[in-house]
Amino acid sequence: MTELMSYDDAIAAFDPAMGLEVHVELSTRTKMFCGCSVEFGAEPNTQTCPTCLGLPGSLPVINGKAVESAIRIGLALNCEIAEWCRMARKNYFYPDMPKNFQTSQYDEPIAFDGYLDVEVDGADGPEVFRVEIERAHMEEDTGKSLHVGGATGRIHGADYSLVDYNRAGIPLIEIVTRPILGAGAKAPAVARAYVATLRDLLLGLDVSDVRMEQGSMRCDVNLSLSPKGSGTLGTRTETKNVNSLRSVERAARFEVSRQAALLSAGESILQETRHFHEDTGETTSGREKSDADDYRYFPEPDLVPVAPSREWVAELKAALPEPLRDKRARLQAEWGYTDLEMRDVVAAEAVGLIEETVAAGASPQAARKWWVAELTRRANEDGVELAALPITPAQVAAIQALVDAGTINDKLARQVFDGVLAGEGEPDAVVAARGLAVVSDDGALGEAVDRAIAANPDVADKIRDGKHAAAGALIGAVMKDMGGQADAGRVRELILEKLG
Repeated sequence: MTELMSYDDAIAAFDPAMGLEVHVELSTRTKMFCGCSVEFGAEPNTQTCPTCLGLPGSLPVINGKAVESAIRIGLALNCEIAEWCRMARKNYFYPDMPKNFQTSQYDEPIAFDGYLDVEVDGADGPEVFRVEIERAHMEEDTGKSLHVGGATGRIHGADYSLVDYNRAGIPLIEIVTRPILGAGAKAPAVARAYVATLRDLLLGLDVSDVRMEQGSMRCDVNLSLSPKGSGTLGTRTETKNVNSLRSVERAARFEVSRQAALLSAGESILQETRHFHEDTGETTSGREKSDADDYRYFPEPDLVPVAPSREWVAELKAALPEPLRDKRARLQAEWGYTDLEMRDVVAAEAVGLIEETVAAGASPQAARKWWVAELTRRANEDGVELAALPITPAQVAAIQALVDAGTINDKLARQVFDGVLAGEGEPDAVVAARGLAVVSDDGALGEAVDRAIAANPDVADKIRDGKHAAAGALIGAVMKDMGGQADAGRVRELILEKLG
């Protein structure tokens, strides 16, 4: 078992430094250098051609839409946009790299020198932390290896491996931060907040679906420790392909405790890649980390340089959506949320989900109630991101519409959520299949009211004496009698009619 130092003790003795590399698959129709489809979930090796398989004689052509998306991302991250840049070959052998090199960018990225402000919880409310962006560069994705027969899904212990090249060549943007210093104990929270804010920004740009569970957005967490106050940088590890916001925070926190234990014992940190395990929250060793020189970068001879005109860049900048902070302030005013309510929404990473739910017809307060309270609790119980729950904003709005129409009440709505999350169909189909509709029939309600009055004569006498507030106890008894499916408003009316 990995030796760990308590997180508080680790932070007391060491200063963490982080570097985050986020890979984003772009929402183009075709791959970066060929015309193959990028549709997710196709049969293995059905979306390939000589170019993305690296066959002799095939030549790449750069995807213009991907270049446009890269520029828009760079502008949204407050980056400088290169007037002239080239693609490069990053040479290394790996089974899911059919060419034995990745077409990427090295010393000439399309976007550089930017920043992104993120909010983290502080003692006196939200604190703004500026994360500096080193570069955002274009590249292509690799294929995907599937290791069969082992217990872990990794190559160690597997009986054999399969390779799917459908993903090879999909357009990627890699966004690389400068070292994130000075965050102290909040370093893991800053990492999570940065990736969450970046995800919202990319969604707003409509350049990627950023579905981390499908790998269209993934984060490499580089972390090192140095003695408290030394001002130096330690040896870093790189935890690869972390695919959820929660896991980004957990991976950073684990590495702080693991590295601190090693350093305190007089051992050294190996510069290596590591894998994060969702089930245990631990990282394990992958391979020794290569330096840039090992990749033998050189300019790609089969592609012309990219030279976006200043006029085009200006047009793209003018068409950018409103900045995230401005958008959140506007939405808060439109929705009528208090500062505390909006803070809870942001902390739950539910801004976009609520926006879509309101657009589908729900009131802002109802949308907040379901996403921030009910669905956040379920996501936490399942250990998944809120956005990864198998329910859409349109379905949440449909459930609220059933409540507004009096078809169900809030208690029954929670059972409808159960059904939708279990894959039983749309909300109205779940209501019908489970028989969840509210009972408004006076005959059935009247019988239940009579039973409640007979069982609670003291309460009935109070109501006869004019203490109508006591009706709540009888309403509760009727609701229990009818499994929560009684129309509470009509029940109250019947009680007062019978006892008035």
